[in-house]
Amino acid sequence: MDVLDIDHVNIRIPHGSVDEAVAFYRDGLGFEPENLDRYRDGERTIFSFRLNERAILHVRPVESFAPPDGKGFDHFAIVVDEPIDEIRDRLEAAGIEIERDGNPLGATGRAPAVYARDPFDYLIEIKTAQQ
Repeated sequence: MDVLDIDHVNIRIPHGSVDEAVAFYRDGLGFEPENLDRYRDGERTIFSFRLNERAILHVRPVESFAPPDGKGFDHFAIVVDEPIDEIRDRLEAAGIEIERDGNPLGATGRAPAVYARDPFDYLIEIKTAQQ
């Protein structure tokens, strides 16, 4: 296999928590929702947030939601083209708590990163592409 990129990540959230997801991912992190109207109209069972032109985050509201317990899922990581200080400022302005920070090694090498939890207890690593 010659993998070019990750196409999408799929998370589950509690049914009835769509507005919380929009507040966090659109209003807080700046990702535009896709198919949200179609989800709300009952045409789709999921909606998405566009991370970039090649990657999306699928969100599936479910009745039987169980938050991640740390035994399987740990986190997903995104790389952004902003200095780490701007990332921190954006999160702070949105009222999103930074759980921890670091300089983790990942697919793109080492770079400063912060970790924040969404309202559903998913941990997100936000890593800068800028050194």
